[in-house]
Amino acid sequence: MIDRSKKTLFFILAWVSITLGVLGVFLPILPTTPFAILSAYLFSKSSDKYHQWLLNQKLFGPMIRQWEEHGVISLRAKILATVMMTLLFGYTLIFVPVNIVIKCIVSAIGIAVMWFIWSRPHEK
Repeated sequence: MIDRSKKTLFFILAWVSITLGVLGVFLPILPTTPFAILSAYLFSKSSDKYHQWLLNQKLFGPMIRQWEEHGVISLRAKILATVMMTLLFGYTLIFVPVNIVIKCIVSAIGIAVMWFIWSRPHEK
């Protein structure tokens, strides 16, 4: 019973993650690559059918296969993510009138995500 509940939870979280990844294509605050990789992991633990479906998608498939086979994030994805997040976070830090604590949280999240992305190897 617990194994089935765990698979169901992973399946639901995989869909949440892939939804956030798709939104990340349009919203720079959400990094597409980590959400795509997370959803692939969660699908691999919950549904072989949907894991294969995800691997065959034009948008996410190549980056997930690179990750699963070689543990890499492409240089293009790293650069694009960095530029988009820098623009969005920079705008938020400079122009959005919010408490300094919120600005610190936004900065910390941005730095953590960029550190994760750039700490992964990439193909040359």
